[in-house]
Amino acid sequence: MAEKFQIGLTTDFLNADGKLAYRDIGLDMIEARGDHFSYRFIEEYRDELGADQIEGLDAVFFDEPMITAATVEKSERLKVVARFGVGYDIVDLAACTAAGVAVASPQLLQLSGVGPPGLLSGMGIPVVHALEGVGANLQDHLQMRMGFRVSNIRTLNERSQSLFNKALMGLEYLLFRSGPLSMAPSQMGAFAHSDASQQTPNLEYHVQPLSLEKFGEPLHPFPAFTASVCNLRPTSRGTVHIASPDFRQAPEIKPNYLATETDRRVAVEAIKLTRKIVAADALKPYRPEEFMPGPQAASDSELIQAAGDIGTTIFHPVGTCKMGDDVMAVVDSRLKVRGLRGLRVVDASIMPTITSGNTAAPVMMIAEKASRMILADRKAR
Repeated sequence: MAEKFQIGLTTDFLNADGKLAYRDIGLDMIEARGDHFSYRFIEEYRDELGADQIEGLDAVFFDEPMITAATVEKSERLKVVARFGVGYDIVDLAACTAAGVAVASPQLLQLSGVGPPGLLSGMGIPVVHALEGVGANLQDHLQMRMGFRVSNIRTLNERSQSLFNKALMGLEYLLFRSGPLSMAPSQMGAFAHSDASQQTPNLEYHVQPLSLEKFGEPLHPFPAFTASVCNLRPTSRGTVHIASPDFRQAPEIKPNYLATETDRRVAVEAIKLTRKIVAADALKPYRPEEFMPGPQAASDSELIQAAGDIGTTIFHPVGTCKMGDDVMAVVDSRLKVRGLRGLRVVDASIMPTITSGNTAAPVMMIAEKASRMILADRKAR
């Protein structure tokens, strides 16, 4: 079937990590018991950096050239109650780093008086440093979750319908490190072109042997699978802005999915391609029947509406503190906040444009590159 739709399959892709001498982490969860990349990375650099990990910054206080991070111990003095502060005051002012991903980093900066002056003034926050780009340029991969009922085969839907079956799955994992709990939800992936004009694949598929109405709800009681497809290069742009000067209130996130004609066209073509693949001869024994969004969505306008109905984030937000040298850039090429001393942003928010694929590995690369920059700057002092 892959050859029919001109989707290349290669074992080299699966073995690439080994050829580059990286550990094969795969998609299974058998060894996922704390041996996480971040822990190994922190341990590798802890001695050289001479610092502990600090979590849960709620505001950064600027008194040029000094930068102070508000945490639990200093909350009374700084009049800030930190949620997760661990009791440290950052005194190494050359290496104060915000890493709150594409939502929390702009929120942290805006709460600290760094951002669009109009937004900050409207919230009663003194403008410490005007940067219009803080919270702008939000990009994300919108996944359209198409659901298909199937016959003549079991899926995880049926296995999740009783406490007994759930207990069996848990026992299987504990005793043998096998079964559904040893697997990632997406058991198949693919990259494809939405149309012939795309020089490189602009769609990514995640296929799961389960289905549900939306995240957090129970699996459907009937056998089904989900074919999730997302546009890898969206042209729509959104924002992340604080909704209150109170750090305990979540920021207002406006992703503006499908705001451009280009994104709407790709969404329509993605749904059509998915239907074409599912109708292939190889799947006929399982008699797939689409129920999300359903065959009633037929015209392009109906498919655009359907894309919005079944679309959701795939948790790849980036771009809200983008790197660059234009008026909307927040950080420079060394990830330092433009116009401020001693503050960097190191996370997915610094990406000017979203990657054409998952964002986890690129963020690890950004973090490693930034750590070397921080070390180089420290040695140069």
